[in-house]
Amino acid sequence: MKLHNQFLRLHSHYGGSEDIQVTLDELASTLQCTHRNASTIIRKMSEHGWVLWQSQRGRGNRSTLQFLIDPEEIAAQSMMQAINRQDLRHAIEQIRVHARSSTMQDRLQEWLLTYFGHHAEIKSEKQIDTLRLPIRQQLHTVDPLYMNLLAESFVSSHIFDGLVRRSNNTHEILPNIAHAWEVDSSRCQWTFYLRKEVLFHHGTLMTAQDVVFTFERLIETSQRMLYSFIIKQIQSVRAINPTTVSITLKEPHELFLFFLCTSRATIVPQGLDQLGEHGFGVRPIGTGPFKVTEFNDSVCVLEVFPHYFQGRAHLDRVEIIQIPWSMGKESSDQIEPISPFHIIHNHASGAESSWSQIHSGASVRKFITCNTKKEGPLNDPNLRAHMLSCLRGEPIHLAQGVIDPQPVHLQIATIPQYRQDAHVIAESLANFGYVCKVVSTSVEEFKGSIRLESDLIVFSLIRDQDEQLRLFDLYLTMTDHVEPHTRVDIETTLHQVSRESEPQVRTQLFQSIENRLIQEHQLHILYEKPVQTAYLPTVRGVTFNSQGWVDLRHIWFPPI
Repeated sequence: MKLHNQFLRLHSHYGGSEDIQVTLDELASTLQCTHRNASTIIRKMSEHGWVLWQSQRGRGNRSTLQFLIDPEEIAAQSMMQAINRQDLRHAIEQIRVHARSSTMQDRLQEWLLTYFGHHAEIKSEKQIDTLRLPIRQQLHTVDPLYMNLLAESFVSSHIFDGLVRRSNNTHEILPNIAHAWEVDSSRCQWTFYLRKEVLFHHGTLMTAQDVVFTFERLIETSQRMLYSFIIKQIQSVRAINPTTVSITLKEPHELFLFFLCTSRATIVPQGLDQLGEHGFGVRPIGTGPFKVTEFNDSVCVLEVFPHYFQGRAHLDRVEIIQIPWSMGKESSDQIEPISPFHIIHNHASGAESSWSQIHSGASVRKFITCNTKKEGPLNDPNLRAHMLSCLRGEPIHLAQGVIDPQPVHLQIATIPQYRQDAHVIAESLANFGYVCKVVSTSVEEFKGSIRLESDLIVFSLIRDQDEQLRLFDLYLTMTDHVEPHTRVDIETTLHQVSRESEPQVRTQLFQSIENRLIQEHQLHILYEKPVQTAYLPTVRGVTFNSQGWVDLRHIWFPPI
């Protein structure tokens, strides 16, 4: 491994010409070692066939060095050795250094696919089944309060449980930590009856006090978070006894029970002060089918929780490893990964032609909205109409004088995952005389003032079983940057949604908001794509949860 790094250092310093005239003293300086060690290193590289060294006798005489192998090949070998030693940190660091090299990607792609997927080994006469998953998003936290990324929600969904859950195949709400619940006639007073002897990963029993702590933590936080409109409706949470919880809402909201199914509302243990907020995010304690045993910038390791109240998972271990490029079969026109967890490769399954394909049913819609609350060119509906028609590739003709002959300057706000979409928009509009500046910020910063300071905002919407919750949150957010009369109308419609018990009627109300925004040239849908197909050769027990993610608890692999 050390010799590989020394070769890469030399190539980085001297590479580029066929024959390099250099002294051993100069090589020693580059390698930060003695003259004698430099001579040994060069001899070893020559024996490996990596370099050709034509030595000139005498200290100070210039010898000839020629590189015989590409640095990508050496880096690939180094990474393979690191991964085989389970030294994943070093391997990932090397991958990040060389990820931009197409040669490196091609070289590693096939080999890494043999590392990922299902692996079985015998320990103490027991078969240990491990599933290794590559992801492209870096995990920062799995704390339900602080998560921002889909990848984080996916991992969190296997660590924590909510009071209730969604059926994987229907919109039905099923018992989870709560085995039953009821609501009074006002639909403001909810009572949940908890299962007995549900264990947290650290061995303590989950009680009603943990549920109270969880929701009080959500209520009291200053963190800007998804679905905060529901949390603001919670007036009080009270433990009636160790297995009964009462939640009182300020006013009825028909999406409340659906909110309780999301990863945001999963139950955490009281007493997090011992770990601290950040510590809990990387060393979480839940009641779910898997517990976290390792969490860093590159790797998250989940191990089975054998005492899970709904039954032990079939897998013993899941290793989630960040890889800075795609490991799957993505279409060439896919702008960015929609879900990094939908490819479960089995390297022993044989030819690609034997692979089966299963769709989760979820999709992602990407769109752009106009900030008409900001004073600027987009206050003019005619200019908005022209700009959006340009994005459609069908620019409308406007009467002379409607648009200022001077270039229109616009700022586009987005987050890093959608930066490429934003640049595509900017380039498209540039063809029609618009001058666009793309501003990409972190998810946390994006929730702040940057949206109100920009002219155009690139959003996305996950269309899964939580779509109505997501739409409510989306349109409520959009009221911050639309004109006052439009804001009033949207808020009125959202209030109707909150009182409507029929899902179909809620869908119609949401559609009326979308139609209104499109009609006023405030919203433009860029594209919609299905969540990535899952390639699952010889994998059994495949189900998708309500977010369209593979449920790892049920996956198993037959003997090979």
